[in-house]
Amino acid sequence: MFLRAIVLAGALLLQSGVAIAADATETANVPKAGAAHDGRHDFDFEFGTWNTHLRRLRSPLSGSTEWVEYEGTTVVRKVLDGRANLVELEVEGPAGRIEGLSLRLYNVEARQWTLNFANIADGLLTVPMVGEFRGGHGEFYAQDTFKGRAILVRFLIDPVGTDAYRFEQAFSADGGKSWEVNWIATDTRRADPAP
Repeated sequence: MFLRAIVLAGALLLQSGVAIAADATETANVPKAGAAHDGRHDFDFEFGTWNTHLRRLRSPLSGSTEWVEYEGTTVVRKVLDGRANLVELEVEGPAGRIEGLSLRLYNVEARQWTLNFANIADGLLTVPMVGEFRGGHGEFYAQDTFKGRAILVRFLIDPVGTDAYRFEQAFSADGGKSWEVNWIATDTRRADPAP
């Protein structure tokens, strides 16, 4: 009887060992969750010179629906082997001229970009927007103020055809429950190379 108990216990341990080994093998064969996306080349598509059509809501967060339009160019240059880039925007229309600069910086550890925009009219950088690309769609957010009021800002980047991209900015004054689009730029690649 004692011998039978030892044999039975040994058999159970053997089965458990086989089950543990099988579980370890199955676990080893399960694909690990994909490594986080290395986005340091997410803006490579944009290097060069673009024709820019810009629509801007004249008075955001006021209930106004009056849009003004501009035409011009955007030039994007790679900096620091693509971990940063500079964007120069020059557009004009009936409402005047807009000249701006955006410095985009890639945070390797966070795997996110910051978008830092300056309008030459006031010479100040805006609060950096932070975000990333997923499946070709760029999404960036910031907390900022507009006319002294705390708001959220969202910036989206999407392809809209061969060598054409849409850049959309929206404000939210209610914590992200609703968004009002106030800036839509469509860039189409120019045939001539960037300066």
